[in-house]
Amino acid sequence: MATLTVLNPMGYPPRVTPKDMAPRLDTLEGKKVFLLDCRFDDADIFLKQMQDWFVEHMPGVQAEMIRLSSVYTRDDPETWDYIKANGDAAVVGVGH
Repeated sequence: MATLTVLNPMGYPPRVTPKDMAPRLDTLEGKKVFLLDCRFDDADIFLKQMQDWFVEHMPGVQAEMIRLSSVYTRDDPETWDYIKANGDAAVVGVGH
């Protein structure tokens, strides 16, 4: 009889501290919504489709695409501050 060693591939996931979601707006009409490309695979393609949807279905919403200054694994405080100062909401696109 041969001995077979099996390893568990699950590993040890990092501890995640949940955060509350931002309060929901009553309406998006007349608001500016940033569509934030986090530079994750194909997020820009999805967000462009979302921007086109807003133009067609909710023309009173200003949907503007912006990108993180680096990759999604690096924090970007300047972009977060820009969104807070200039927008009403944000959709963070993380790809597929």
